[in-house]
Amino acid sequence: MRGLIRAWKFIAVVTAALVMVVGLPAQSHAQTGTVHIKIFKIGFIVGLGGGSGTLTYHGHTYRLRVGGISAGTIGIAGVRLAGTAHNLFNPADIAGTYGAGSASVAIIGGAKVARLQNERGVVLELHGVQVGLEASLSLGGMTIALE
Repeated sequence: MRGLIRAWKFIAVVTAALVMVVGLPAQSHAQTGTVHIKIFKIGFIVGLGGGSGTLTYHGHTYRLRVGGISAGTIGIAGVRLAGTAHNLFNPADIAGTYGAGSASVAIIGGAKVARLQNERGVVLELHGVQVGLEASLSLGGMTIALE
């Protein structure tokens, strides 16, 4: 009888431990990648931009195509941005539309800093230098696609 009670206690302890482990929320396995982007913009009231870039993720480099449109832009400028992409589960997560609202003026050169998020929750934190002449009160965004 004692052996049976011990066996039931052991089963109860193991069952309780399994219930606690299974009940824990799953850990997020989101990763971070490195992003480099070159964009050329031109505009008078409505601005258009395009460019290319790369995502380095788990030792592999993926080519990116960048496009965008904004309202309230006047000028011509090019910008090189570098930074990180957070919340990636796979390389395809970087693709999407990134919303932004900004106000800036750059004459010949100027620092740019941006924090953008797409519909999949990927957050880009970018910084770089702009070359050219641009004044904007931009309420637009950009799209990124894997090539």
